[in-house]
Amino acid sequence: MALVYQPVMQLSGILVSLLGWVLSCLTTYLPQWKNLNLELNELEIWTMGLWQACVVQEEGGMQCKDFDSFLALPPELRISRILMFFSNGSGLLGLLLSGFGLDCLKIGERQQEQKKRLLLFGGMLFWVSGITAIVPVSWVAHSTVQEFWDENIPDIVPRWDFGEALFVGWLAGFCLILGGSLLNCTICSTEVHPSSVHYAVAEQQDQCQRLETETRP
Repeated sequence: MALVYQPVMQLSGILVSLLGWVLSCLTTYLPQWKNLNLELNELEIWTMGLWQACVVQEEGGMQCKDFDSFLALPPELRISRILMFFSNGSGLLGLLLSGFGLDCLKIGERQQEQKKRLLLFGGMLFWVSGITAIVPVSWVAHSTVQEFWDENIPDIVPRWDFGEALFVGWLAGFCLILGGSLLNCTICSTEVHPSSVHYAVAEQQDQCQRLETETRP
């Protein structure tokens, strides 16, 4: 049964990891990391991402402006840029390594040990990619919560709230970690060697022949 489900788990792991990597790249460039609703003007919604700030107007659509300087950004946004780039890079490298290590791929059929190592390294890279995607999203969410409940800020001042990109980033990190876990589980699963299978079949045939000889009159 392990040999039957092993290719299915490998394919499921790499597909889930691919979904997580696409969502991670999408999170990096989405401008909705933070949302700001103005009570004085409910027709405008301000959003902030890692690269630009946008204002969404009900009649004028969306207008965005890129940040002028990287050093002028808050610390959580600066480090989030670096971590998200690292997440996307490690996820891409994990896809390449684990893709060459799949059993359904005919390349390198005689080098099973090397294919296992590629799957192992790919799964570990997916873990790293998932963690480095969750950390910046959670950090921005934590700083948003602290600013929202800061008693030193007057109540009339608008507060930033969670944006849609944070939830996409959490989902991306979960998919990457789950995909890496599925790939590593296929390596840890026990394999049935062909020699043991042939031995069991031969032994069963011998037992059947003995029973036939004993039951003959």
